[in-house]
Amino acid sequence: MSRRPVVPPFRLVASALAAAALLTTAACSDDGAATTAADTAADQARAAERDIAEQAPTGSPTGSPTGSPTGSATASPSALTESGAKAALLTETDLEGGWNQVRDVGKWRDSMLIGQVDVAQFLTGKADASDCQELVDGLYGEDLLGKPSGASALTGFQQGDSRLLEQVAAYDRAALDDRLKWMASLPQKCDQFTLDGSGGGERTVQVTEVPVPEVGDARQGLHVTVRGDADGGPATLSLMVTAVRVGDSAVTVTGGGLDGDQKDSVEQATQAGAERLRTVLDGGTPSPQPTDLD
Repeated sequence: MSRRPVVPPFRLVASALAAAALLTTAACSDDGAATTAADTAADQARAAERDIAEQAPTGSPTGSPTGSPTGSATASPSALTESGAKAALLTETDLEGGWNQVRDVGKWRDSMLIGQVDVAQFLTGKADASDCQELVDGLYGEDLLGKPSGASALTGFQQGDSRLLEQVAAYDRAALDDRLKWMASLPQKCDQFTLDGSGGGERTVQVTEVPVPEVGDARQGLHVTVRGDADGGPATLSLMVTAVRVGDSAVTVTGGGLDGDQKDSVEQATQAGAERLRTVLDGGTPSPQPTDLD
């Protein structure tokens, strides 16, 4: 016994509309007028059938979290991979002013950042002193935003006695936002303090906020100056550090040295670095590609 074919619901509705229109016309008209009215009613019924058909689903839903028809316009950046982190790194072409990419940037350390914060200087006690200690330790250890939760890559450039360091890494979103807020609080908590060096020398540290190019989803910038003795004479270490969040990832740029904070180069690196990271997270490949110096 064969089964009757299933009639789509919109067909049933359209057929009902057509039948109702024809019956109404037949009841209210006679002979030629009835024929003309019936034709008109049939045309209206067919139009209604087409309208219902056009509104019927034609495929499976896209599953877009924002209700977008395609889901592409508001798609979130993808997770950062190890290869993606390396592809997002800056190249010499991205920078102006004769910066040369160097090896072993993970071993870069500045001894003027080594020391213990003088807690006695803080009216609010150990709380703010702890934040300032975390700042200098983060600058020295190149982990100001904390430890990455996923992929990460590092590159560095040198120009005379100045250095520029960039890190691209994946983080926990909430922890990353908290860290950026923490950075924003440092100019008030750590505007000026004393760092006691391991050799007994004292260094004066000043921290101020600096503007960051309008890139990424969130951003923060600091200028840090350390004054003291180095190599038997007075010296001033000037650093500018920027952090930009893109999705769940971030690019951090630190530039400067004894020749100044290299503000223009840091801003340029921040802009280019955030754009390269965005390209990678969107599934693209930034150009040019970094040189492998491992």
